[in-house]
Amino acid sequence: MPIEHVYIARVIDGLILVASMEQNAGAGSTDRMEPYKQQAKQLLKRLNPRSTSKMSIESGQYTFHYMIDNGICYLSLTERTYPKRLAFLFLEEIAREFEADLRAEYGDEWLRTVETVGRQYAFIKFDRIIQKKRREYLDPTSSANMKKLNDDLQSIHNIMRKTIDDVLDRGSKLDDVSAISQNLASESKKYNWGAKQMSMLAFWKHWAPLISVTVIALIVIIYRFVL
Repeated sequence: MPIEHVYIARVIDGLILVASMEQNAGAGSTDRMEPYKQQAKQLLKRLNPRSTSKMSIESGQYTFHYMIDNGICYLSLTERTYPKRLAFLFLEEIAREFEADLRAEYGDEWLRTVETVGRQYAFIKFDRIIQKKRREYLDPTSSANMKKLNDDLQSIHNIMRKTIDDVLDRGSKLDDVSAISQNLASESKKYNWGAKQMSMLAFWKHWAPLISVTVIALIVIIYRFVL
């Protein structure tokens, strides 16, 4: 019961930092999993800093699990029957290992390095650790994994659960709302500019005669008493 796919991505823009696939998958399995790869990429693009920090998302016979930490998303794809708690324990281990690996190379600048990197799959060498962890979590019933489950005191009941259609459809609606909001903001700016122009015209219309008389009086006074 392998963990099929693992992705590590930057939340702010969905940039994939690491992508890890099952190494023993044949050509038929690769073709079968292609739609899930596309769904994973779409999902990562939908996330933002206000997204739920942990979620399970059902898609066919598989489930995506993700967690967000330090602006980084850790996403896995498992079969539906794979224990949810174990899937999140796996992601937590990946997150700890990823941070430790980057700290060893970049020190205290590790997070800034993640935030500023511009190249996709920039940390692909981390796949070696993911592959190792994937083998450790391969069998949910192994004594090591059963011990992890027994030692884990965290509750998973508060972790949101949705379907992939719900998430992607909601994302499309959010995109539409965002576009509408931007249009309204643009129209509001145009309205505000027009209102300012109308206000200025009203000001000059009201005060222009008085200002004109005052200016003429000053000119007469200067001409008569100064010059």
